[in-house]
Amino acid sequence: MSNSNTDLVREAMTAFFINRDVSAVERYWAPDYIQHNPQMPDGTAALAPAIDQLPSDFKYEIGAIAGEGDIVFVHGRYTNMAPTPLIAVDIFRVADGKIVEHWDVLQPEEQQTASGRPMFEPR
Repeated sequence: MSNSNTDLVREAMTAFFINRDVSAVERYWAPDYIQHNPQMPDGTAALAPAIDQLPSDFKYEIGAIAGEGDIVFVHGRYTNMAPTPLIAVDIFRVADGKIVEHWDVLQPEEQQTASGRPMFEPR
């Protein structure tokens, strides 16, 4: 079943992080965007410069995405943004067709887990 908010977030994350299309900020993010990441300020002004500062070998992958109402969760992997790949759950709130709020939980990807299963599997 398609959810327009999950579709919007998938399109936004693909355009911004995978295609590095900084014009995606204007299309998908609200100007008064609220940011809960401790390293990023509110608003969209810091988004385009952040993507421009990523190394050329940076890679973002979406593993799973789910939403309910105005909240969308994305399980993803950020590679070459830190010394080891980061596994993330990015949480977005969507209103009026724009991303208006963001939280994230990040952890380094461990190559060996106690269960033997990977921490991330792209879909």
